[in-house]
Amino acid sequence: MPDFPKIVVTGVGLVTPIGNSAPETWQAMLEGRSGTGPTTAFDATDCDVKVTAEVKNFVPEDLMDRRTARRSGRHTQMAVVAGMEAVANANLQVNDGNRDSIGVIIASSGALQLIAEQELVAETRGVGRVDPLTVPRVGQYSAAVRVGRLLEVRGPNSSVNSACASGGDAIGQALNLLRLGYADCMIAGGAEAMIGRVVVSSLAGLGALTKTWNHKPEEASRPFDMHRSGFVLGEGSGILVLETEEFARRRGAPILCELAGAAWSFDATDDTAPDVDGQALAMQRVLKLSGITIDDVDYINAHGTSTQLNDKTETAAIKKVFGERAYGVAVSSTKSMTGHLAAAAGAVEASVGVLAIRDQIIPPTINLKTPDPECDLDYVPLVARKARVGAIMSNSFGLGGQNSCLVFKKYGS
Repeated sequence: MPDFPKIVVTGVGLVTPIGNSAPETWQAMLEGRSGTGPTTAFDATDCDVKVTAEVKNFVPEDLMDRRTARRSGRHTQMAVVAGMEAVANANLQVNDGNRDSIGVIIASSGALQLIAEQELVAETRGVGRVDPLTVPRVGQYSAAVRVGRLLEVRGPNSSVNSACASGGDAIGQALNLLRLGYADCMIAGGAEAMIGRVVVSSLAGLGALTKTWNHKPEEASRPFDMHRSGFVLGEGSGILVLETEEFARRRGAPILCELAGAAWSFDATDDTAPDVDGQALAMQRVLKLSGITIDDVDYINAHGTSTQLNDKTETAAIKKVFGERAYGVAVSSTKSMTGHLAAAAGAVEASVGVLAIRDQIIPPTINLKTPDPECDLDYVPLVARKARVGAIMSNSFGLGGQNSCLVFKKYGS
């Protein structure tokens, strides 16, 4: 492998259905709290799916100036809050000497529901009443642009969308930009806020969302459990500050861990169904590119969506890669608590992996009460676990077959 610079993580920011900051989210995870509940974003009375994982008590005007909040879609507002938290956490001071070498890459699907809302405005009130800020609010690019503009940084600025692999994909692309010298520091992650009638109805019609746990919404997301019946759509943002080791050490940054590698694969099989070989390939590649072995991995933050097919497929893929070692690796799905944040999921879960390394504790898979015989690994059921966490793998597998895997490890190991 080329002699790439070491890339480290110095900051974490989170806005999730279980907390509006990294400390709040992490504490809730360690306590095994559920962020899923009855949908309030729209009237779901006539919908088969009445459960989502919404961010609570999020008032943008309390967290940013009114003009910025007004010009930003909900996904962008969350990215701004998480991004600024990550930057503060990293003690990163932007100045004339470094702004040109700091970049931003944030994955998102954009504010899809706003298009439907403005289409209705155009049809019922006339095209002249369409909000002129719709495109800046809706755009997938807008979260990265807004964060970059607020920080006044001039490095690479972009967004990616590879479905549910997007958040991990963005962090992996940031790793490459840093290794190749396009930047010294990247603010990278994902942001998603597409809980709306059209999106929920579409995913429900596809059979992806659970329809059988409306009566117990806090138990609706139950990865690897026998009685799982689909995922719960969530929203939020996860942002990491990534830097070259030299840049971080030069400014005396707090180093949380190392981002050791990223890898991708494509199933090339089906529009919706996951593939064991495709998922396994991404995991095999990231191990090789990270320079670690299966024996080095202490924890896998699984994609673990709570759908019948994904959880069985991912379990089989882990076994294919790890062999008998699969039974000795802790695996958990934090989607059991946050729901599935789509394009932001991989970024939130990568952030969880960083915190697991920092605190040497593994978050649980809650609601795992009736094990599925086809899902027979150690999923850290119900309760967080103190453990040695030297290296973690974070899996993100997208609808359509796009797969992204990341490996983080303890700094200096």
